[in-house]
Amino acid sequence: MESQNVQKAKGNKKSFVGIVTSDKMDKTIVVSIATKKMDSLYKKYVSRTKKCKAHDEKNEAHEGDTVRIVECAPISKDKHWYLDKIIERAK
Repeated sequence: MESQNVQKAKGNKKSFVGIVTSDKMDKTIVVSIATKKMDSLYKKYVSRTKKCKAHDEKNEAHEGDTVRIVECAPISKDKHWYLDKIIERAK
């Protein structure tokens, strides 16, 4: 069972679609990934948000952009994702 914003990239690598919440670091962006999960007790859908740090080699993504990130080998302590594509620019 895969969420709607989780897709399989090349090979067995996972990819997520999310919104850039921070681009203040050099070559790094923070992406918020929102999913909906059914609560087992109340049987209601609850929004869950996960933040991932992704490698942005050219510093081309900015705050508010919708992007796709793909998993990779660890780049640093917290970075295990890289920017694959900017889907939509912030307005």
